[in-house]
Amino acid sequence: MDAFRALKSRNFRLFFYGQSVSLIGTWMQKTAVCWLVYRLTNSAVLLGVVSFVSLIPSLLLSPYAGSYIDRHNRYRILMITQIISMLQAGVLALMILLRYYNIPGIIFLSLVQGVINAFDVTCRQSLMVEMVEKREDLPNAIALNSTMANFARIAGPALAGIILSTFGEDICFVSNFLSYVPVLISLWMMKIVLPPVLRSDQSIWAELKEGFHYIAGDKDLSSLLLMLSASSLFVIPFNTLMPVFAKDIFNGDAKTFSWFESAAGLGSIASAIYMAKLKPGKDLVKILVTASLIFSLSVLLLSLSGWLPLALVFMALSGVGMMAQTSSINTYIQTHAIPTMRARAISYYIMAFQGIIPVGSLLTGLLAHFIGPRLTVFVAGLAGAVATVVFVYYRKKLRIQHYEIQGDNRAGVAA
Repeated sequence: MDAFRALKSRNFRLFFYGQSVSLIGTWMQKTAVCWLVYRLTNSAVLLGVVSFVSLIPSLLLSPYAGSYIDRHNRYRILMITQIISMLQAGVLALMILLRYYNIPGIIFLSLVQGVINAFDVTCRQSLMVEMVEKREDLPNAIALNSTMANFARIAGPALAGIILSTFGEDICFVSNFLSYVPVLISLWMMKIVLPPVLRSDQSIWAELKEGFHYIAGDKDLSSLLLMLSASSLFVIPFNTLMPVFAKDIFNGDAKTFSWFESAAGLGSIASAIYMAKLKPGKDLVKILVTASLIFSLSVLLLSLSGWLPLALVFMALSGVGMMAQTSSINTYIQTHAIPTMRARAISYYIMAFQGIIPVGSLLTGLLAHFIGPRLTVFVAGLAGAVATVVFVYYRKKLRIQHYEIQGDNRAGVAA
């Protein structure tokens, strides 16, 4: 089928299947950590802190990670990050099995995972172009990767909800530890041929500066990254408050919380399938604008919902919007960045996406403490709508400037 054409590439197929299992385990653990922290503390602020420390390394380390990965063997780095991730998951599982419910310990291990992810996610994204045999299949591979991630976002919380309410937190954490086994096997089975790594005479800091100037000098790339940064700061962190919505606003339990996560995942996977079926040449910026409006308005309406089924519908729509927004930006960057700058360009995408979210999560937790969760989520949706309008206005100005320059060039040639 055309929607699954990237799976014809053996390396990507192995990667896809291995990661599918691992990501389900990751979402099970993520759901269990959020629920455990809120169950033990009843603190929206601490929920924000846990999200903050797990993602803030992406903001601080992603540009460095991009430059580092450009200088080294990406496949080897990916193997190392997956092994370390498995060890981190094992320590966390052991803590929970021993009933050592130590919030600072959980926060510290979340920080360790965040540092690993700063390298791991950038490495995985930049390696994808080497996994597919045909370059024209790259957008499809990116969309399938997003589909996989969002299927895990449905299955992981759904399984976690059942396990949390039936067996307790232990099984969720142990399952995540074991889920790394298929990943390591699939990576070991790959036969990936990478181009030789060119050793640069420049220092890594000079390359960091070079990457920044490349992004800043490309108005198309920089405008998309600024839009993603605004969404990551103001809108995406609304999800931090879903345990509060589930437990306090809708008087639910862990299973109710898993419904919110699964609803968002269901919307995301529907959106990812749409992105996977896109024909080459589609206007990704137009898709981005539409998706951003759907995302912002659904979050705004979620804040006003008083009926659980309706709230879950808006949660699903938020997944549709967020998935299409982030996937369109990711695809645009991977297909438009020059090869020598691809890892660095992707690292700025990771920074704008995962790196800004923790700052937003912390602000969201603090704001909810002072003005309440409903009003905080309403503000998030409103801010997203405003950011989309500003982005459209800026892109329109860029287009006018482009036409004016073209007109001046033609006039000069005619003269």
